[in-house]
Amino acid sequence: MTDAVIAATGLYTPPNSLSNAELVETFNAYVERFNAAHADAISAGEVEALAPSSVEFIEKASGIKSRFVIDKSGLVDPERMAPNIAERSDDQLSVLAEIAVEAARQAIARWGKDASRIDAVICAASNMQRAYPAMAIEVQQALGIEGFAFDMNVACSSATFGVKTAADFIGSGSARAVLMVNPEICSGHLNFRDRDSHFIFGDVATAVIVERAEDAPSSGEGGGWDILGTRLKTRFSNNIRNNFGFLNRCAPEGEGPEGGGKADKLFVQEGRKVFREVVPMVAEMIVEHANDLGIDPAGLKRMWLHQANINMNELIGRRVLGREPAPHENVIILDEYANTSSAGSIIAFHKASDDFRPGETGLICSFGAGYSAGTVFVRKR
Repeated sequence: MTDAVIAATGLYTPPNSLSNAELVETFNAYVERFNAAHADAISAGEVEALAPSSVEFIEKASGIKSRFVIDKSGLVDPERMAPNIAERSDDQLSVLAEIAVEAARQAIARWGKDASRIDAVICAASNMQRAYPAMAIEVQQALGIEGFAFDMNVACSSATFGVKTAADFIGSGSARAVLMVNPEICSGHLNFRDRDSHFIFGDVATAVIVERAEDAPSSGEGGGWDILGTRLKTRFSNNIRNNFGFLNRCAPEGEGPEGGGKADKLFVQEGRKVFREVVPMVAEMIVEHANDLGIDPAGLKRMWLHQANINMNELIGRRVLGREPAPHENVIILDEYANTSSAGSIIAFHKASDDFRPGETGLICSFGAGYSAGTVFVRKR
């Protein structure tokens, strides 16, 4: 088996930042209009009045202060409350592929090698713009890469599943280097009319290049990260769900995306259940995997966790380290980026790893719908 190395990462951040205050203003305008339009039914007890949101509620519930989005105009319009992204023709680069390519080009530049050395492309994300052709193949073409490409979806865990898949391709000799991209336009599947979740997601794209250890510098700048071990876990749960799919067009009138069934065609979750069930599952998985690798979890220099929720991340950090983590040990980028699904742990790794010295160890970990979870232990070369 050939050892694999994380050689470089890239990050594309959309130009539009949307604050909690702006989001709350739009949401509360919608609530006011809804309650006024249904005043008689609310008085008669036939319809439940909607409750307003607040900046304080959002920050306490999630730790989020703002998020980046591809389109802001549609999200601050109380009449729309959804991204306003024009459909592109088949001969244009699709939106998801476009942001993936931006992140990939940055990763390739940091890698310092030609894209022709890449033999495979994986597009690992929570939502794909279309069923086929694969987004990964479109990215492959745009970058002039030979070999093969495919899409994969394990919701918020897609990136760690993608890193393991890339490392396995390296280990088996199927590829010299693999590009793994995570384009996430999460604003497209978020229900901005739901008070409990209207603030959760943001848009972004990340990229990771995994290559053979023998092709990477052994240390110093550009040396990358030895992948010490990868582990994946899934367990079925309905507590996080998105029912949108190609069969929705077969639904009776009123049950499709524009009808009465619209809410469950977007992101829905039972947040408290997710918290109670996912935190122990992930913390135990991390500790067990570390022990199997001979790594002391309390000795990790840093954890780059999926950016789901500040309370989940802090509790997982305490359970893994056995104490309160210092801010530099448990990276949080939620305040600026919000939850970016599969890209969250990679953003954290990309933005907070340059200070590692050779031999120091860290953990990339993601978790989400499925349930799914992935751990990738890395050591600076």
